[in-house]
Amino acid sequence: MKRVLVVYFSQSGQLTSIVQSICEPLRAATGEFEVTMAELKPVTPYPFPWPFWKFFNIFPDAMYDDPDPIESLTLPHADYDLIILGFQVWFLSPSMPMAAFLKSDQAKKLLGGKPVITVLCCRNMWLSAQERVKQRLQEIGARLIDHVALVDRSPNAATLVSTPMWLLTGKRGPFLGGLIPVAGITSEEIAATKRFGNAIAAQLPTRDAASSSPMLKGLGAVKIDISLIAHEKLTGRSLRMWGALLRRCGDRQSSLRKFFLGVYVVFLVVLLLTLMPVVLVIKRLLAPLVRARVEARREYFAMPSGEGSELLERST
Repeated sequence: MKRVLVVYFSQSGQLTSIVQSICEPLRAATGEFEVTMAELKPVTPYPFPWPFWKFFNIFPDAMYDDPDPIESLTLPHADYDLIILGFQVWFLSPSMPMAAFLKSDQAKKLLGGKPVITVLCCRNMWLSAQERVKQRLQEIGARLIDHVALVDRSPNAATLVSTPMWLLTGKRGPFLGGLIPVAGITSEEIAATKRFGNAIAAQLPTRDAASSSPMLKGLGAVKIDISLIAHEKLTGRSLRMWGALLRRCGDRQSSLRKFFLGVYVVFLVVLLLTLMPVVLVIKRLLAPLVRARVEARREYFAMPSGEGSELLERST
C-alpha cells in the first residue's frame, strides 16, 4: 500500500475542494493507497473574509518570507511515498502557513528525499510563488516531480474587482448585476482535477521510488499566460520596494507602518488607474521584440509537468 500525504492550507475552502478532488481516485482504489489529509493550522488564525487593513498589512511579511508560526502536524506515519503540497498565493508569495511549514524541521524530515507535487490556486499570477517553493524544496532535498496551477479564467479586469471583493466580503459574486463574474476556480475545473488523481493512481504503485520523472505530463497541469510574465516581474519589484519600506517602519501594530500602508494603498489605486494602461500599451508594442525570450521562459515555468494541449484541456 502506498502512503500519500496531502499538506495544505485553505481559507475559503476552494483549495480543500481541489486537493480532495485530486485525491478522490486514490481513495476509490481500495487497498492500494492510504491518503492522509493534513491541514496547516496557524497558531493565530487568519481571518476570512479579511478586514481591509489586515489584508494589506500582511503583504510585507509574506513578501519577505517572515511567516507567522503554525502548529506542528499530527500524522499517523513518519514516512510517505508521495507528498502533495496545496497552497494559495498571497502577494506573489506562497501563503504564510505554507511558507512556515516549508521552513520547519518537520518539513525537512517529511519531504527530504521524497517526491513532491505542488498544487496552487490563485487569481492569475503564481510564477514567483512557485519559484520560492521550488527553491525551498531544493534546499531540503525534496524532488519536485509535478506542479498543478489553477487560476481564475475570467478577464483580468474583472478579477481585479471580483477577487478583492471575495477576500474582503466572503462573497464570490457575481457582482454588478452579473457584469463581474463569479470569482475563483469554477466547479467544472475543480471536478476536472480528478484526471491528475487518475494519473497518480495508475503510476504510483509500480513507480520507482527514486524516480523524478513527472506523472502529470500532457494533462494540462499548468497554462502559462505569457502576457503576465513581465507584468509579474514588475509587480514583484514594486512589492519588494514597498515591503522593505513598511517593514522598516515597524511591525504590523506600528502606527508609522499603518500610515505608510495607507500611502501604499493610494499609490496602488493611482497606479491601476493611470500608469497601468500605459504599461499595457508599451508591452504590446515590445511583444514582437521579446517573443523568443518569453517563449523560453514559458517553457521553463511550465516545468516539470508542462502545459499540455488546448484540446486536452477542453476535453477535461
